Amino acid sequence: MIQAKGYAAQSPQTDLAPWDFERKDVGPHDVLIEIAFCGVCHSDLHQIKNDWFPGIFPMIPGHEIVGRITQIGAHVKKFKTGDLGGVGVMVDSCRSCENCNNGQEQMCLVSPVQTYNSLDHDGKPTYGGYSNLIVVNEDFVHHISEKLNLAAVAPLLCAGITTYSPLRNWKVGKGHKLAVVGLGGLGHMGVKFGLAFGAEVTVLSTSESKREAAKAIGAHHFVVTTNAEQVAAVKGTFDFILDTVSAKHDLNLYLSLLKTNGVHICVGAPAEPYELPAFALLAGNKVVAGSGAGGLPQTQEMLDFCAEHNIVSDIELIDIKDIHTAFDRMVKGDVRYRFVIDMATL
Repeated sequence: MIQAKGYAAQSPQTDLAPWDFERKDVGPHDVLIEIAFCGVCHSDLHQIKNDWFPGIFPMIPGHEIVGRITQIGAHVKKFKTGDLGGVGVMVDSCRSCENCNNGQEQMCLVSPVQTYNSLDHDGKPTYGGYSNLIVVNEDFVHHISEKLNLAAVAPLLCAGITTYSPLRNWKVGKGHKLAVVGLGGLGHMGVKFGLAFGAEVTVLSTSESKREAAKAIGAHHFVVTTNAEQVAAVKGTFDFILDTVSAKHDLNLYLSLLKTNGVHICVGAPAEPYELPAFALLAGNKVVAGSGAGGLPQTQEMLDFCAEHNIVSDIELIDIKDIHTAFDRMVKGDVRYRFVIDMATL
């Protein structure tokens, strides 16, 4: 076993704190990554607080992981020592079910293994990226370009693929009007990808204070959803709405902004269920869709696209000792747009 250190929650009632633990040895098909940076996702906070389901504790969160590969197994073919590597929301799957065979390993039907708060195929807990190193099978490690700011690449492993995937799957592009709900870690990536794909992009926000920020990253339009006049002006105008909000909110307002046959895509994950009257869908043949992170092939496609088009997340780099301040600010929306932990501060 390999000695490791990280920040763990010992229970849902305790804060993250330093914790020494063990990683598995590097197997024939594994790589060891010395973690340089790890993004802070809202789901990290949800999971250490048991907001969605009972967790596995002690819990080390973090699934936006980038770093340098320092050791490889004897049969590794995809990487060499010294390469950059990235790990997202999953570290293993059954590899043989219908979804795995279709490049949708994140939806594995048999034995999906999440990067943390999960059990591996040996029945042992997985621990995430708020740590100094991680050992992962090479198939679940992504190639990272040397061209981009590595710290700003980290959020692409979750916030990036979570917004890239539905926009690609629904073929959003030139000629489409796309609205993005929320301008946070996910939302600002949705704007960047929507623009890169050629869509006309509008940001929908409850806060007038984000208008200039939306324009600064290239959004064509901005609508304050608490302003009745502004909302009325965009009724029935959008082909797609990408909803990135993780707090409780009413979908009915946004459904009214869709064209006939429009699609509302949920990528945020509120702890409380949505309330959705039937006629909000029936009037206009509207669709409410969900989308999680993409599979391995699509995640690599996204990373390559970002390298080609110089797309990264807008980040605020923090020391790990400041993680709880970052959580508090994240809940308040006080970050542009993603906190990333400098793991050298561990």
